[in-house]
Amino acid sequence: MTAFHDALKSRPLVAILRGIKPSEVEEVCDALVEAGIKLIEVPLNSPSPWASIETLIKRVPADVVVGAGTVLHPADVKRLAEMGGELVVTPNTDPEVIEAADDAGLYSLIGCATPSEAFSAIKHGASGLKLFPAARLGCDFLKDIKSVLPPTVPVMAVGGVGITSMGEWHAAGVNGFGFGSMLYAPGRSAREVGQTACEIVAEWDRLQELAGQVEAQQRECDQ
Repeated sequence: MTAFHDALKSRPLVAILRGIKPSEVEEVCDALVEAGIKLIEVPLNSPSPWASIETLIKRVPADVVVGAGTVLHPADVKRLAEMGGELVVTPNTDPEVIEAADDAGLYSLIGCATPSEAFSAIKHGASGLKLFPAARLGCDFLKDIKSVLPPTVPVMAVGGVGITSMGEWHAAGVNGFGFGSMLYAPGRSAREVGQTACEIVAEWDRLQELAGQVEAQQRECDQ
């Protein structure tokens, strides 16, 4: 199992470091890794994003996946692959970007907000879907779209999701989350980022344990 698939199975939580500077990325990276975060992206509209991505790739352990976010052009996919990055995250559904990632052997989480976009992303090779902006679309939308999507395609909720709302999304069937400004924002210390990351990880683990208990009880009732 690859580090990406292992992360999706055990800890599908993406740290979105929008606005981070190369000078602070090492400390923030260490805080995230210590907290148990396995997926880290630097959006390309951050200051000197490629320098930050390069630092992350060299610094993280083998079980942590580094990638670029807000990827809008196939050329950026190629540059990421050449650097050794593994994950492409987009805010939209662009077949050219998706196919470029697939051709380069990179994983992709593709932004979508409609069933048509979701199925287009899957058709062109997306590794998973990024429901964005999640808070505006809502859990009911997730339930509706999950009912028609292939069950093997993970759906991540990104945009406006907080720790207190993770339970509602988890109950609706979401497969993971991406956290941006509530986790990292310019000027926030690595210690603060690490503390928030620990709270996110703890809540995910709690929800997974609770879901496991419910499933076990249901199996007992069915016997």
